[in-house]
Amino acid sequence: MSEEKKIQDHLADVRHLLAGHKFEEDLAERQEMPRHETGEEVLAKQHLAGLRTLLERIPPAEIAQTIEALDPEDRLLVWTEVREERGEAILEILSDEVRQDLIGDSHFRNEKTTISAFELRNGRLSQIVVNTPYDLKCLKPIWVDLVAPTPEIRSWVGRFFDVELPNPSNLTDLESSARFYVEDNGEIHLHSDFLLDTREGSRNVAVALILHRDVLFTVRTEELPVFRLQRLRARTQPGYVTDGKDVLLDLYAADAEYSADALEDVYAALEVVSKHVLGTEITDTEAAKILADIAREEDLNGRIRRNVHDTRRAVSFLTRGKFLTADQLEDARQIIRDIESLDGHTSFLFGKINFLMDATVGFININQNKIIKIFSVASVALLPPTLIASIYGMNFKGVFPELEWEYGYPYSLLLMIVSVALPFWYFNKKGWLR
Repeated sequence: MSEEKKIQDHLADVRHLLAGHKFEEDLAERQEMPRHETGEEVLAKQHLAGLRTLLERIPPAEIAQTIEALDPEDRLLVWTEVREERGEAILEILSDEVRQDLIGDSHFRNEKTTISAFELRNGRLSQIVVNTPYDLKCLKPIWVDLVAPTPEIRSWVGRFFDVELPNPSNLTDLESSARFYVEDNGEIHLHSDFLLDTREGSRNVAVALILHRDVLFTVRTEELPVFRLQRLRARTQPGYVTDGKDVLLDLYAADAEYSADALEDVYAALEVVSKHVLGTEITDTEAAKILADIAREEDLNGRIRRNVHDTRRAVSFLTRGKFLTADQLEDARQIIRDIESLDGHTSFLFGKINFLMDATVGFININQNKIIKIFSVASVALLPPTLIASIYGMNFKGVFPELEWEYGYPYSLLLMIVSVALPFWYFNKKGWLR
């Protein structure tokens, strides 16, 4: 069987399992039953189990080609079912666009502790997973990356390298002296925020970065797209990094790039909102949804601004401290120039957000004014018939002979109808009903 035919067969099998999973999931959502597991949910899980089994049999290169051929939503579902140990190899094969989408969209909080050491081999980073202190003895890393480390792990890694690793959950200081400083033994400490933007929401994640004897140590509570992209680039591009300082600068450069991508998403989202707000008349329900969308983009824009501001402080500290070589100093200045260009974009977006917010609130006020106008016009138009009804309700004789008249009651009703019609006709002529 040819390679292309095998890939087409795998793609057909994957699509069949995905279609079955979605169909059963939709049926389960429509079931009006108590929240115990329904038959449809069981079948949906069976389809996912079949997908996992199929992916285990397929080589990474074929999985990558299958993912490339799927729709974005299906790509993400297939990617989440790939075993974590095979994920890095598949990411290296994927195109840059698909790789970045998967890394950005498939983020889930990583509660599992991971320790990775990176050695420089033939100009590329080589990743070694560390499980025990003995795994470090034969290594000469330029980067040690710790995700959600326990106090015990931070302790034995710190003892081996003679460095004190902080608890990443306690990195909340705002003062520069507490975030960027140099120890007496020459250790360079930086506590920086890195942006995490997912479909579930956005937030800034604190990361401790320590340069000690030309080795970079990074400590954080969860996996971040910026770090994953950095690892992939350094592993696939010879000469991308040469020492721990290069890795540090490239992390900050990748963070600025990630912030720029997030800003593009804000632009795209606000463009959709802008067309909706300025192109049609909107109801109060639509306005409420638009305000929620604008608030989300404002929150993301604010986090991006905070993130690039923090990155600028960190890179400026490195340039002032004379820790960098001439080439690294030029790279740092380029990062600062990129960040300054992002500042202008965030300021523009804040203005656009405020305009759209004011416009949406204005539409809500207009809709409310229309309702108030209707009540006002109705109140004024109903005053004459109310007066007539009051007069005829006094029930005294002599002044109103039509009270004794056979058609007096229909006459009063007709008079009331005419007294309502005339004001409405007049208001309509004046345009007050529009």
